[in-house]
Amino acid sequence: MSISPIDLGIPHQVTTHMTTITQVRARWAAAFGLFLTGLWILHGFLVPIAWAVVLGITLWPLYAGLKKHWTKPSDSFLPALIVTLVMAGIVYGPLTYGLLQVGQEAQSVLHLLQHAHQGGLPTPDWILGLPKVGPQAAELWQHWLGSSAAVKDLLKQIVSSELPHYTRQFASLIFHRYASAFFTFVVLFFLLLNGELLGRRVLYLCDRAFGENGSRYALHAMTAVRATVNGIVLVALGQGVALGFGYAAAGFAHAALMGVITGLIALVPFAAKIMSVGAAFVLFGEGKIGPGLGLFVFGLLIIILSDNYLKPKLIGNAVKLPFIWTLLGILGGIETFGFLGLFLGPTIMAILISVWRDSLSDSQDGSVARD
Repeated sequence: MSISPIDLGIPHQVTTHMTTITQVRARWAAAFGLFLTGLWILHGFLVPIAWAVVLGITLWPLYAGLKKHWTKPSDSFLPALIVTLVMAGIVYGPLTYGLLQVGQEAQSVLHLLQHAHQGGLPTPDWILGLPKVGPQAAELWQHWLGSSAAVKDLLKQIVSSELPHYTRQFASLIFHRYASAFFTFVVLFFLLLNGELLGRRVLYLCDRAFGENGSRYALHAMTAVRATVNGIVLVALGQGVALGFGYAAAGFAHAALMGVITGLIALVPFAAKIMSVGAAFVLFGEGKIGPGLGLFVFGLLIIILSDNYLKPKLIGNAVKLPFIWTLLGILGGIETFGFLGLFLGPTIMAILISVWRDSLSDSQDGSVARD
C-alpha cells in the first residue's frame, strides 16, 4: 500500500512547491549537462564558428543593404550566397595565389639544386658587395655551395634533418586552415540566411538572462566587433599608403605594389612590421645604408603609432571605451586567444565597462532615492 504525502500530514501546496523546485533544478542540470556535451562535441570547430560570428556581425549591414535592393526582398538565399562567396574569394584568392607562387619558386630551387649538384654555385655579386661582412659571407657561400661535393653534403644534412618532417607539418597545417576556412564560410552563410531570427532570439535570451539591459549589452558587443574590424581595416589601408610612399622614397621600383601588399598583410598583427623591416634589410644588402635606415625608422614609427595609438583610438571612440581599456583589450585578447582575440578582447572590455557604468548608475539612483 502506497502512502501519499497528504497521509503523512504534508499539505498539498507544500508538495507541489517541492515538486516544482525539483523539476526546475533537474531541468537546469540537464540543460547544463547538454550544453557541456555540445561544447565537447564541437570543441574542434569553436574557433571557425567564432570567426563566422565575427564575420556575420561585420558583414550584416552589407548583406542587409543587398537584400533590401534585391528583386525579391523576402528572398535571403541569393544575397547570403553572394556575400559569402565574395568573402571566400577575398580570403582564398590571395592565399591560393601565394601558394602557387611558393610552388613555382620551389621548382626553381629544385632546378638550381640540380645545377649546383653538377658543379656548385658561384658566389653572387650582391653577397660580395655586402658592407663589412661581404668576405665572410662569400666564404660561407663557398663552403656550403661552392662545389658539387659541398652541395651533396648540404643535401645529405637536409634530408637527415627535421626539415622534411617540418615540411609535412606545414602542408598539414595549410590543409587544416583551408578546411577550417571552408567550415567558417558554411556557418557564415547560414548565419546570414537566418540572421534576423537568430538576432531576435539572442536579444530575447539576453533580456531573460541579464534583465532589461541584456539586449543593450548584446547590441554594444556587436558594435564593438564592427568597430574593431573597421579600425583594423582603416589602419591597414593607412599603413599600406604610408609605407608605399616610404618604399618609393627609398628607391624601390615597384613601390605601389609593395604598398598594396603591405596594406593587405597589415590585417594580420605584426605582419606589416615584418614587411617593412624586410624591405629595409634588402636595402642594407644592396649597400644602400642611408635609404635602408630611413625606411627602417619610418616604418617602425608608422606601425607603432598606428597599432598602439590610432587603432585603439578608432575602436574606443566607436564604442565609447577609454583608450587604455581598448589597448589592453587588444593586447590581452591577442595574447589569450590569438588573432581571434583582436576582436574578442575589445568586445569583452566594452561589455564589462557597460555593466560597470550601469552598476554605478544604479548605485547613484539608489542613494538619491534614499536621500
